[in-house]
Amino acid sequence: MKILDAPVISNVRRNHALEHASINILTKKNPNLRILGYSDPGGFWLHTDLSTEEVAEAVTEALDRLLHGESELAYHPNCGTNFAVSGIAAGLGAFVGMWGVGSRTKDKLLRLPLVAMLATLALIFTRPLGRLVQQNISISPNPGSLRITQITRTMLGDKIVHRISTKG
Repeated sequence: MKILDAPVISNVRRNHALEHASINILTKKNPNLRILGYSDPGGFWLHTDLSTEEVAEAVTEALDRLLHGESELAYHPNCGTNFAVSGIAAGLGAFVGMWGVGSRTKDKLLRLPLVAMLATLALIFTRPLGRLVQQNISISPNPGSLRITQITRTMLGDKIVHRISTKG
């Protein structure tokens, strides 16, 4: 069994796809929407000021559309996976740029242009890599038997958070 097919990981990947599909639908309906989501094996969380009814409608539509093969809904350009891939690559570029520099601040400052260039190149070249990591590791656009079991609204301080619970 591949590790990505392990039940807990598979659930996170399918919930991650449903999270993205829901966000894509909500942002199409509300172009200036501020929204944040994150997934876990039991569902996902959406931080947004929208009503629970609007969130429930979008999540239900998202699952239906994924079940009918609209896999592109499962991917999002602002996914944390993209940021993590780019951040790791930029960090490695900076590390390489500082390789062999001693502890003197002057020597480090002289390397700063090289470090900035390497980090910037890493950010540019990893943009398509983030999408590939989404497609092959962090997301599964086929929901299979996934179903929505509950959608609840709660407050986290003064922020509205919706919990979307799933099974399957």
